[in-house]
Amino acid sequence: MGAFLTLSTSAAVILLVIRGGLCVDIIGGNEVAPHSRPFMALISGKNGKPICGGVLIKENWVLTAAHCRVKRGKVTLGVHSLSTREREKQDLQIAKQIRHPSYCSSCKENDIMLVQLQKRAKLNKAVQVIPLPTSDDDPKPGTICTVTGWGQTHNRVRKFSDTLREVNITVISRHICNDDKHYKNNPVITDNMICAGAKEGGKDSCSGDSGGPLRCNNVIRGITSFGKPNRCGARDGPGVYTRLTKQYLQWIRKTIGGAE
Repeated sequence: MGAFLTLSTSAAVILLVIRGGLCVDIIGGNEVAPHSRPFMALISGKNGKPICGGVLIKENWVLTAAHCRVKRGKVTLGVHSLSTREREKQDLQIAKQIRHPSYCSSCKENDIMLVQLQKRAKLNKAVQVIPLPTSDDDPKPGTICTVTGWGQTHNRVRKFSDTLREVNITVISRHICNDDKHYKNNPVITDNMICAGAKEGGKDSCSGDSGGPLRCNNVIRGITSFGKPNRCGARDGPGVYTRLTKQYLQWIRKTIGGAE
């Protein structure tokens, strides 16, 4: 998952070679069937350019990452292809964004944000709400999870994928993720985060996937947060996701429950 700040991040020319050839897709993933992930949301700035992903958790609320700075932008639901005029698409203007009050951009903690829409989405086969988890289970190391998004498909190509893609990744222990071969405690991977990737590298989320869901056993457990800049899929830089802890789930429910 390289840097998830925006696609404007300067990219180093890094060629990742994995078994069988070049690193492609989300990073080592595949295109999903059109509209098979109806909870996915695409967040764009006021200039219309995509910034981040997110998930629809209520008809007028989207969950994403706090570092996805959006001002007077829009959320598009029912998207599969960015370039195709799909009848399923719904463009909804952003009314407000609410970052977690303890968000720390330098330490990457509390990287979670709620986006309120000006209107309610029309739910149908292509647009659906994803249920929040009923518990804050912490996926154990070795758990296979799935990350989804329209982000970069290659470190050398700084643009969004035209179609929605997905890849299976494996949860890595925080102890390993913090060691000298990985993040070296800079930043510290805390209990509020999930580290996930592939032992051999080549499977990851990347720039532009921020705010999208990490799902384990079809339950959303995390939000795409950060990785090593310009090194999507690197063996020593697995992706890091904001874990949906009990504290975060309470904050989400309190915020969206008290505002319509």
